[in-house]
Amino acid sequence: MKTQEGRTAATAAPTLGEAAPEPERNSASTRFRSMRSPRRPRLWFEILLIAVSYWLYSLVRNAVPEQRAAALRNADWIWSAEKTMGLAFEETVNRTVNSVTWLVVSMNYYYATLHFVVTIGVLVWLFRRHPGRYAATRLVLFATTGVALLGYYLYPLAPPRLMNGGNFIDTVLLHQTWGSMASGNFKNMSNQYAAMPSMHIGWSLWCGLTIFALASAPWARILGLLYPTATLIVIVATANHFWLDAVGGITCLTFGYAVSYAWYGSLPHRLPKLVSSGRGRLGALSPGAAAARTGSSRA
Repeated sequence: MKTQEGRTAATAAPTLGEAAPEPERNSASTRFRSMRSPRRPRLWFEILLIAVSYWLYSLVRNAVPEQRAAALRNADWIWSAEKTMGLAFEETVNRTVNSVTWLVVSMNYYYATLHFVVTIGVLVWLFRRHPGRYAATRLVLFATTGVALLGYYLYPLAPPRLMNGGNFIDTVLLHQTWGSMASGNFKNMSNQYAAMPSMHIGWSLWCGLTIFALASAPWARILGLLYPTATLIVIVATANHFWLDAVGGITCLTFGYAVSYAWYGSLPHRLPKLVSSGRGRLGALSPGAAAARTGSSRA
């Protein structure tokens, strides 16, 4: 039929089964939800991201001014506070462990190596076995490390082994091992007054909680819990940290989990274990649906 002159032709109503066009705002909302949905990580991107992130972290951490006077004052305050609480046990642990040479040397190498080896190992395990949970768990680690930089800047703190008039033993210097980037030949390459918070505790607890939440073997879950416990003993025995530095590391990790939860709408271990790269059978799921569908699966 012809349209009469001067009249606007009526827009044809969508036929049955034909979807009406969605408003543009819905498209933007869909894109935002897609960004927050678990997706399969890409190996080359993750290697580059981790390498660049750690380089920036080291650069910023070591660029923080070494406020020696303030760091020593803060160390005196921490030590005094621990004495007031009746929990100033670091010196006793330091001297007791130092009396057993093989033990303290082992702890020096533990401090120097496992901090990196175990963290990288857990990231690789997540990437291979839990790709759907990888990004959220990695975000926890990145947010934890990022907020720690603020602590280094706002609260410079000397480790116990550098305290004025302290009776602590620098176990690395005494036994000529390379257990600390702030001792021996490395002391000019690292900020010696960045003890608060302790990322040895922040990272080791991240590893331990991740393994405990996702591993299926009981022995692996037990080792996951023992790892941060052993790390706490090591950082105290080698006089690299006060136990209150560990509290700072735990606080930073809590912040990291809060950031990840706010972004993904779920704790990392409740997200789907497996997701597709976009062309597989498993599509990207919303955090709520993912948690309901595969949140309880383990390695």
